[in-house]
Amino acid sequence: MTGWPVSNKFLSSKKQYTGIAVQLVFLLVCGIAWQWYATSRNIMGFPPLDVIVSHLVDSFTSPRQPILVYMAHSFLLIVEGMFIGAVAAVILSGLSVLNNVIGAIYKLLISIFDLLPGVALLPILMITIGANDMSILILVIHSVLWPMSRYIMDGFRMIPKTYIEVGKNFGLGMYRMLVDVYIPASFANVLSGLKVGWARAWRGLISAEMIFGAAQSAGIGVYINNARTIWLDYPGVYGAIFLIILVGVIVEYGFFHVIECRTVKKWGMIK
Repeated sequence: MTGWPVSNKFLSSKKQYTGIAVQLVFLLVCGIAWQWYATSRNIMGFPPLDVIVSHLVDSFTSPRQPILVYMAHSFLLIVEGMFIGAVAAVILSGLSVLNNVIGAIYKLLISIFDLLPGVALLPILMITIGANDMSILILVIHSVLWPMSRYIMDGFRMIPKTYIEVGKNFGLGMYRMLVDVYIPASFANVLSGLKVGWARAWRGLISAEMIFGAAQSAGIGVYINNARTIWLDYPGVYGAIFLIILVGVIVEYGFFHVIECRTVKKWGMIK
């Protein structure tokens, strides 16, 4: 009996490493196919991987402005917007649980705005605020707030009534019920909502920067737009896209996956 947990842990680790190996092999095959097609066809708009990587490395020390400066600008914007959106989602969802009137109104707002693409708001933001970082920040908050609120409120509804009754028997007030019962019991939903919000916000931010072009913003989307229209650096366009993907993968596995393993997986809330 004492050897079973160790064996189970070993099998789980083996399965994880097998999955990583399969992913790496898949990426290798895709890279070889890309390189073969690009070199055999010699298409200007579809450069080989070695050319893309070379341009990407050179862009780190580019005389016009290093690409990491553009990426840092975008990343700081999305971190700020996600923080504001996540805090607002938790507070407003909590108030919706504590007050039926607020809950009814907020559910209606979620139903309206969660279906509204962030890009659709860009014309209004450009007219009222301008093509600047503030418009992008509002877009990021919009992309995070509504899906995360939907996930949180769905999690609140799935909490077993036993947990709520136990909290009431301990004499917990509305605030303590929210902090000690509702949020911990639905933390898997909170994390899922944050991941969905991150994906939407990252896509929306880059799209907005590309639409703004050389306006009052200096993010990675502006870099892509400039590389395509001004510098005519097509390998640089692909390199910037690869860098965007790399940042997304790092955030997914280096941040969200670590939090997931140390919380909801450790607690047995998900597999």
